[in-house]
Amino acid sequence: MNVVLVAESSDDWLGGFEGVQTIDPSDYLTNPDWDFRRGTKIYNLCRSYAYQSMGYYVSLLAEARGQRPIPDVMTMQDLHGVAAVRLIPSSLEEVIQKSLQSLTADEFTLSVYFGENLARKYDRLARELYGLFQAPLLRFKFSRRGKWRLRRASAIALNDIPKSHREFVASAAQRHFARGFSRRPKRHASRYDLAILHNPAEGQLSPSDPPALKRMIKAAASLGIAAELITREDAGRLLEFDALFIRETTAVSHHTYQLARRAEAAGQVVIDDPLSILRCTNKVYLAELLNRAKIPTPKTIVVHRRNADSVAEHLSFPCVLKRPDSAFSQGVVKANDAQELQARLAEFFVDSELVIAQEYMRTDFDWRIGILDQRPIFACKYHMARGHWQIAKHAASEKPEFGKFDTLPVELAPRKAVSVALKAANLIGDGLYGVDVKEADGNFFIIEVNDNPNLDSGVEDLVLRDELYRRLMESFVRRIERRKALSGK
Repeated sequence: MNVVLVAESSDDWLGGFEGVQTIDPSDYLTNPDWDFRRGTKIYNLCRSYAYQSMGYYVSLLAEARGQRPIPDVMTMQDLHGVAAVRLIPSSLEEVIQKSLQSLTADEFTLSVYFGENLARKYDRLARELYGLFQAPLLRFKFSRRGKWRLRRASAIALNDIPKSHREFVASAAQRHFARGFSRRPKRHASRYDLAILHNPAEGQLSPSDPPALKRMIKAAASLGIAAELITREDAGRLLEFDALFIRETTAVSHHTYQLARRAEAAGQVVIDDPLSILRCTNKVYLAELLNRAKIPTPKTIVVHRRNADSVAEHLSFPCVLKRPDSAFSQGVVKANDAQELQARLAEFFVDSELVIAQEYMRTDFDWRIGILDQRPIFACKYHMARGHWQIAKHAASEKPEFGKFDTLPVELAPRKAVSVALKAANLIGDGLYGVDVKEADGNFFIIEVNDNPNLDSGVEDLVLRDELYRRLMESFVRRIERRKALSGK
């Protein structure tokens, strides 16, 4: 790993680090003798990140040179004013409340130096914030009005560090750079590095089970890719990789979306890409998109408070209600009559101004067509859970129950199902998608397009087996090489 630290020569109190080259920002910008290879990590510790300042241009030119600045220009913009407040995912809100609950004052400032804080009790919060806003030196201001809220975030310069903190900052930097060089041995045979983001705590609801993840790593190795499982706590390492494969349930107000956005901005290949996450995770968007493209779906109404009373006039009972961001059959309910419809709508309107109401189509199974690079790669029948109308049955105090499945060669799946699934997925992009299709009286209807489809051992890979994962990794190789060619490597 090539690492360069750009800092004013007068800020030499930070010291030097083994394997890290330190240069002055003026030299970095103007001296043609500095010729760092593409992918070099540039730690920008300039005294200002303001627009068109020296620090701004260091990161801007680093990106143009194919290097990886920390912070990058997008992060600088995110850390300007109160913009950062809007980027806090709901999962991080919980960490904030838990970390700050013991404080008696209603105002608090947290300094994060290379992912650390002076007080160990804020370690997790510091790591999470560093992973979200990757800048070496950060300052966060919180206030409490019933709940703790982030009010402002900013990147700070070396000369803004209090003298009483400098010894700790130097030690934190030493630990940070030492971890970067010692975390894993250099694998000379690997052409590229792939991060696979997963969440072991998701259990049965994880998009890929542990055996499938192992097969991905094995398939990657066969193509010269060093694949490594990471979790959200490894977010600070994101720039070590050439590509990111998200195998954790995605959402827009979530770290998965933020990490996808960060990785893409850094020039990395990302599946699921941020745009696919935005498009697929909101069923209101999907309903509008599919309707405009004249793709067949069950009769669908976008419900808001002004038309809620008229839904029963357009849909027969039972009908289905969906939260815009529902996943794994959660946030999807069936209303059996007008009274239940209004009660459920009232619940859903607490969290969203819009709700999807859809014609209920009773079937014994749903088709799932897997699409990669605008080509089908698997076809499954997901049968409904026993005694239930969905493929997954969720009980408050029990593990979810799933129906049986049948996996078929794509060639044996109904041609109309595959065709309509391809048409729907191509509206989203060219990534990895799972398209749910219902079959009724020989006709096929799109239920939804999922950006984060399940790839589980013995299920989706039952027909292709290891070849399924090899095709995935071949896609990553093509995408990485295409991106490098376009950037002038």
